[in-house]
Amino acid sequence: MTGAQITELLTELQDMIMGSTLAKCALTDLGIQWAGWALAAAFRTEKFYDLAGSGTFILLAHLSRIWGGASHTRQKVQTGLVTAWGLRLGTFLFLRILKDGHDRRFNNVRDSPGTFFVYWSVQAAWIFMTLLPTLMLNTERRNVPLGPRDYIGWTVWGIGFATEAIADQQKWLFKRDPDNAGKFIQSGLWAYSRHPNYFGEILQWSGLWVSATSVMQGPQYLSVVSPLFVWFLLRYVSGIPILEKQALKKWGSEPAFQDYIKNTPLLWPWPKF
Repeated sequence: MTGAQITELLTELQDMIMGSTLAKCALTDLGIQWAGWALAAAFRTEKFYDLAGSGTFILLAHLSRIWGGASHTRQKVQTGLVTAWGLRLGTFLFLRILKDGHDRRFNNVRDSPGTFFVYWSVQAAWIFMTLLPTLMLNTERRNVPLGPRDYIGWTVWGIGFATEAIADQQKWLFKRDPDNAGKFIQSGLWAYSRHPNYFGEILQWSGLWVSATSVMQGPQYLSVVSPLFVWFLLRYVSGIPILEKQALKKWGSEPAFQDYIKNTPLLWPWPKF
């Protein structure tokens, strides 16, 4: 067997391993979300919905690295960043729903098992789609030296992580102050964006994709759908549209809120983005 044939065989074997790892991650993802749905539907609660989601992100990131057989620095850092994101956001959302007692997204859902199943299934799709670049990276056994794309990607992630964490904390403290009852936040990062936490979320997954491209080849670059999907989901589906509608209903007649809408970018820092 020639050297070229051996290389081709190893490449095919690597592709097969990668495909198997992605398939196992997808099945694990679905299994967890559907088990979560069964429990949530039985108890008619959404309290662990976000916690299950963030926990699955962390689990799949680590499982993909184990199943993929790669343990290079890039994979370790990427997996660590996903873990940090999941621990912070999952804990924050879980503590928030424990305090509030419910999530308004599920007001007309928790008593309908069929609709609830759709929500949990959508979460499974969101997890796999968003995590795809990291899953691909963690199945790549080639050890490409760290380079500019890694450092740029991790820096972008860091900026996004700080932005989201600070914005969440600012809003949490604002809502806890009795003097702010019935008011909307327009201080801190919220003075520069109406949804700075979402801007930070988009930056984080964009940064992780940039870093993962360091070892990507050919069709793998199509995993850019990950940050684009996050942006589209937050901008047009489950995030901003719902919150903007609720805010307009609550404060739409107030001149101060009208000025805030007029003068504050939707995300940051592009007024019409």
